Amino acid sequence: MIIAIDGPSGAGKSTVAKAAAKQLGFNCLDTGAMYRAVAWYALEHGLSLDDEPALGEVARVKEISFGHVAGDPTPRRVFIDGTEVTDAIRTAQVDRAVSSVSAHPSVREALVDQQRRIGNAGDYVVEGRDIGTVVFPQASVKVFLTASDEERAMRRVRQNERRGVGSVDFDEVLADLRRRDEADSSRAASPLVAAEDAVKLDSTGYTADEIIERIVSLAKEARAL
Repeated sequence: MIIAIDGPSGAGKSTVAKAAAKQLGFNCLDTGAMYRAVAWYALEHGLSLDDEPALGEVARVKEISFGHVAGDPTPRRVFIDGTEVTDAIRTAQVDRAVSSVSAHPSVREALVDQQRRIGNAGDYVVEGRDIGTVVFPQASVKVFLTASDEERAMRRVRQNERRGVGSVDFDEVLADLRRRDEADSSRAASPLVAAEDAVKLDSTGYTADEIIERIVSLAKEARAL
């Protein structure tokens, strides 16, 4: 069974996906981390963000994998080509690069293949930007999660403060989120858009627990059918 959670950056997808997966006894797949890993690799190795053939090759041949933190059942550690990049992919530099990298069709094609292979191996909550529309259009539950620009920016600032990585300047984070929204929504390959049959949830003013409860409820309803 696949639960697809799509939405823009900072909407809370990762938080609610991991918690919902834990409650349901599902695995969790953060597809955004995969695009971030390719972006990090490109920056680390001096690849041009416009070099689609090179970036597509990275996405195709470099293994991206996930690992667990002791005592935590949901995967939180991220690796590419054997190197852990869990924190490295959350920097402001990667924030600015990932939309350009993820816009390349060859990168998306390679990573979608990996995502389908992982998701088809069991019960998964999968979060990203094109899960319900492209990666798993047959998902049992599709959610499009969003929030106001300001709410998303504040959440990202607080998240960066906790992690000690990424910008904590509200105006900078807000500008980056809006820039990424525009890039993700207007790209030719798999743009950010709600699936026609997705349940749209605006998390502005709601607690994470309230959104998680709604998603878990949707999953249980789908399982009962």
